[in-house]
Amino acid sequence: MGFTPIYLTSWPRASHFEYYSKQIRTNYGITVRLDVTRLLHWTHSHRLHFYPAMLYAIMRAVNSRPEFRMAYRDGVLGYYDLCHPSYTIFHPDDHTFSDIWSEYDSDFRRFYVSVQQDMEQWRDVKGIKTKPGRPENFCPISCVPWLDFTSVAHDTTGPGPMYFPVITFGKYTENDGKFTLPLCLHINHAAADGWHTSMLLSDLQALLDDCGNWMV
Repeated sequence: MGFTPIYLTSWPRASHFEYYSKQIRTNYGITVRLDVTRLLHWTHSHRLHFYPAMLYAIMRAVNSRPEFRMAYRDGVLGYYDLCHPSYTIFHPDDHTFSDIWSEYDSDFRRFYVSVQQDMEQWRDVKGIKTKPGRPENFCPISCVPWLDFTSVAHDTTGPGPMYFPVITFGKYTENDGKFTLPLCLHINHAAADGWHTSMLLSDLQALLDDCGNWMV
């Protein structure tokens, strides 16, 4: 689990980090519509599940940019080499959900198999957190497949600062043959500004458009 320290004396965003950590503790949310037409067609034509494929695209985008892998480790601020997805699964019998996690792999096929195995193993185990051993370097992802929303607001507090993005995506819908879905990024401003977030979303849309190359 590689980790690269950030040296505030030479970090270009040091003053921004200090300001949004100590003066105005700001989180912001951005919701966009992503075009998932190609991803949806590819998964259906190859008999793959959409959810694990979407998880892969999200995590590949997150792991391509260090701002979204930032954390404190043993009191040191820095970037993990990569993050793993911590994601929700739904229990239809009692309408509850659980968070499980899977190990990220840059190879889509290996990642897909790992997620499918974890979802199968833990699908009937109830509770907020079920699969044990979740690492510190995780990115929380939620799917709300019943809802086509226009925005999501989070009011989240915890024992310490959370710099990984909180990601929620919803139901895909069709309009004139094009399928889109809403995706919300909840960002700690100390970790990333609007430019970083826009680049992350651009990376993600490019991966969705190019899915035929990385899903083979």
